[in-house]
Amino acid sequence: MTGGPGTLLEVFRAAFRLGLTSFGGPIAHIGYFRREYVTRRGWLDETAFADLVTLAQILPGPASSQLGIAIGTRRAGMAGGIAAWLGFTLPSAVALTALGLVAASSDLSGAGWVHGLKVAAVAVVAQAVWMMAGTLAPDWPRRVVALAAAAVALAWATPFSQVAIIAAGAVVGRWLLAPTPMPATHHEPSPVPRRVGLAAIAAFGILLLTLPLLRTVGGQPVAMFDAFNRSGALVFGGGHVVLPLLHSTVVDPGWVSDGQFLAGYGAAQAVPGPLFTFAAYLGAVSGPSPNGIPGAGLATIAIFLPSFLLVFGALPFWDWLRGSVGVRRALTGTNAAVVGILLAALVTPVWTGAITGPADVVLAGGALVLLLSGRVPPVVVVGSCALVGQALAAVSP
Repeated sequence: MTGGPGTLLEVFRAAFRLGLTSFGGPIAHIGYFRREYVTRRGWLDETAFADLVTLAQILPGPASSQLGIAIGTRRAGMAGGIAAWLGFTLPSAVALTALGLVAASSDLSGAGWVHGLKVAAVAVVAQAVWMMAGTLAPDWPRRVVALAAAAVALAWATPFSQVAIIAAGAVVGRWLLAPTPMPATHHEPSPVPRRVGLAAIAAFGILLLTLPLLRTVGGQPVAMFDAFNRSGALVFGGGHVVLPLLHSTVVDPGWVSDGQFLAGYGAAQAVPGPLFTFAAYLGAVSGPSPNGIPGAGLATIAIFLPSFLLVFGALPFWDWLRGSVGVRRALTGTNAAVVGILLAALVTPVWTGAITGPADVVLAGGALVLLLSGRVPPVVVVGSCALVGQALAAVSP
């Protein structure tokens, strides 16, 4: 680490700046982080930054948020990790909570702009599938794993199917695929003591195992906390990959309607910051109490809590973990399976819930072309889809 130790306020201000300006999803966020933390502020060198990027990607959960937590922790200790997460997350969480309050108090299901946001979600997820496939499934062995994962996800749509698919991908990767390359070793003393890391890992496992058992006695607050905690703990790849698990978590039990879900997911593309703050919208719009602002806060804390526990738990042991060929092989298979799960989500619920006619196909295709070109910011593409959707609704009989 370069630049010396930092203060919590310094970490928060840097992360808050990123939370206001980082559009484009997890891959784009990494570019923003590099420019801010490596080039502009000099808090890390290139090797240390690449090392933490690898750590964030090898863990389940939101990769860019976990990268920010790791950088903040390296800069100012564990409190620095919390400050970095808060600064990066606050802008989008507030914006999506406000949208959730509006959606909960108004019937937006027939609004043209809401339908335009659903169509925008088709383009956004399709772009994510295309880009992730190029990075995580660039050869035929991994493409076969991805296609098999997509087929299983479409045929076996249950809350636990993703976990089984990802586990199967890890097994296939461990024994049949080549390991992913790793950056050069960069030893850095861990700011988290080993005993604290072990406690964090234990807490992660205890929550994952006990919360489902407590749902029957804890009521809806515990059920909601468990649902979002599980979503944050079991999703590899972060960002768009959380979509199918969240859909089964909140739509299937009737907490959120399918239309509200897809409209909010489309709107989440138009705000900067981590896509996992979509949980704030879902918590606010949820039918059962807690909802509104308390529901948004509960859902946001629950979905990000596993990220803290995993980052704090992994940092003391990262030098050993990064050198394990077996771990890297398993990660190769897991990443390919993630591409397949996202491909299945593109088919349903995203496509089936948004595309109702030829005009929607044209609009989604045009939005996808603009996103893939990289010349138009995602916020402009999503906003344009909303406007076109409203215009089409106005001229429709």
